Amino acid sequence: MKNNVVKVALVGNPNTGKTSLFNELTGLKQKVGNYPGITVDKKHGKCKISETLTAEVVDLPGTYSINPQTLDETIVLETLLNSSGESYPDLVVVVAEVENLKRNLLIFSQIKDLKIPTLLVVNMADQMERKGISMDLEVLKAELKSEIVLISARKSSGIENLKKEIENYKNWNTEPVSNFLDKIDPDFFSEIKTVFSEESTYKPWLLITQQQYIHFLSEEQQKNIAFFNPASEKIKKYQHKETVFRYQKINEILKKAYKVDASKATDLRAKLDRVLTHKIFGYVIFVGVLLLIFNSIFEWASVPMDLIDGLFANLSDMAKSNLPPGVFTNLIAEGLIPGIGGVVIFIPQIAILFLFIAILEETGYMSRVVFLMDKIMRRFGMSGKSIIPLVSGTACAIPAIMASRNINNWKERLITILVVPFTTCSARLPVYAILIALIIPNQRVMGIFNLQGLTLLALYFLGFAAAISSAILLNKVLKIDNRSLFVIEMPNYKLPSFKNVFYEVVEKTKAFILGAGKIILALSIVLWFLASNGPETFKNAEQIVLTQQDNTGLSEGELQKKVASYKLQNSYIGYMGKTIEPVIAPMGYDWKIGIALISSFAAREVFVGALATIYSVESDGEDTGTIKQRMAAEINPATGEKRFNFASGMSLLLFYAFAMQCIGTLAIVKRETKSWKWPILQLTGMSALAYIVATITFTILS
Repeated sequence: MKNNVVKVALVGNPNTGKTSLFNELTGLKQKVGNYPGITVDKKHGKCKISETLTAEVVDLPGTYSINPQTLDETIVLETLLNSSGESYPDLVVVVAEVENLKRNLLIFSQIKDLKIPTLLVVNMADQMERKGISMDLEVLKAELKSEIVLISARKSSGIENLKKEIENYKNWNTEPVSNFLDKIDPDFFSEIKTVFSEESTYKPWLLITQQQYIHFLSEEQQKNIAFFNPASEKIKKYQHKETVFRYQKINEILKKAYKVDASKATDLRAKLDRVLTHKIFGYVIFVGVLLLIFNSIFEWASVPMDLIDGLFANLSDMAKSNLPPGVFTNLIAEGLIPGIGGVVIFIPQIAILFLFIAILEETGYMSRVVFLMDKIMRRFGMSGKSIIPLVSGTACAIPAIMASRNINNWKERLITILVVPFTTCSARLPVYAILIALIIPNQRVMGIFNLQGLTLLALYFLGFAAAISSAILLNKVLKIDNRSLFVIEMPNYKLPSFKNVFYEVVEKTKAFILGAGKIILALSIVLWFLASNGPETFKNAEQIVLTQQDNTGLSEGELQKKVASYKLQNSYIGYMGKTIEPVIAPMGYDWKIGIALISSFAAREVFVGALATIYSVESDGEDTGTIKQRMAAEINPATGEKRFNFASGMSLLLFYAFAMQCIGTLAIVKRETKSWKWPILQLTGMSALAYIVATITFTILS
């Protein structure tokens, strides 16, 4: 049978369960890409509606209205107006939340005016009784001139009914909820319809009022729009009237079909909010949650990490033992396997971090955290909306910087963009994890907390403190006077959906592996080549070592180690490292660490993989050891002590806490600010700060 494809756009306010529905429909058949020409992410996936129909579902950014205030909301407007665009939907599914139906119906009524087949999905219908809500579905359908489906995305109920309705989308009523524009000024809107000759009067009205956000207009449309001035008082007055008329109609409809009896509600939300957002206990609970997260990152991940570490060390040994000697075997054993191992070893910790973040978001607690932290941030001259990017930055600075688009004031947004990279992202986690494991004892504090976990928590707090301190400085330098209001919706508390958490962890972990993995693997091969080749002194290493007096009488194994070490020092990468060694020596680093620092500019995670490759090349070929063992065994020839001791380890930890070691972040900053000025200043300032702090730390501790 012929399988037809239909394009479905999911639209809705934030916190309506739109993404939960998207996950329920598409499962693991989803991808993350960019909207054409824009760095905003879009989720899209496929869903089998019936034997003959497949849906391509796009999860559009959450928005309260089709009139955009931020860049994310612009995506919704452009998608629904650009009928020739690749993302233009055959039908729209508007997701509403049963407790906030009045607010959710505003965007529904706007989309209905565009005469696109539109379906209303009311989510969290399983909570109606508990919330004291009753609804006359048939009356609501008649008044809204739309089919309505009740679902619970969290409990997977109503999904089959939704699929049946989607299959029947060509028979949906496309009439507007009401003729809102005719109530305002029939003659004016009749003129608009004549000029544009569109099927819907509402589309040209949006083209006129929102033209600064629209980038797809044809020459003819641009000429037509020139007849109308969107900044005129008349246009602004009509926009206001439109919103008023819509809410009047929505109130009228809901009085007939929707009732809330608070006396029947059994809601614990208010009681929980009083505790979780308390001016004292709220912060205590938040710190406790952070302690649990970072303690778990070390406690739960230690066993699988050790297994992975040992597995890749054994794989390198097996490759050298079973493959014929030669360049290809060396590439596999010393380049590819250690490079891949440098990525895979951190999957348990990354997955645990994303697991906790997903659970906090799913339960609704993350919004309370944002609300709590806003009270502090206002004292430092930052917008409350800046908290969202700063909190998001604990996962990755790149999407966090994109999240700053919800800040209307340009200067406040710029400050947020510049300070977000100080927050400790998941890319720093591999570096922190390996260094903490090397220099901090694995012991308990007060019999409960792991000292290594507390150290990691302190580094997270340090990053956040650096971001706030930088914001205070930038606030004074850039003379920010205007401040935008902070508005955040507190979603209902709910049990986390296993599916949503699972998909989030899988997607984010996969992005880490594929994103960082490609870079690390490519650099591992380059580093292996540079470390395995060199000029004449490299090629004649064995003869040179044999002629040195202090090497006489050595065993074969000791001699081979000497040869391997001499080769590495005289390889191409050795010369590069020796060149920069005088610059990094004050921080306590040798030329090998210097190579890892340079390599990790592509991505911080590369640091460990680069050292793994360098140390593997330097080995005598019999036992590569694990990454931890090789780093722990490294000796400083000048002092005879461990290279990674407390002084050098703390110096490295603080260097990575402050340094801008991420070329991807710089690229995004350039794109968001549309100038190289800010990323260059950001790179220079953060690098200088990292160098000074690391040098002072090493000097004091050594």
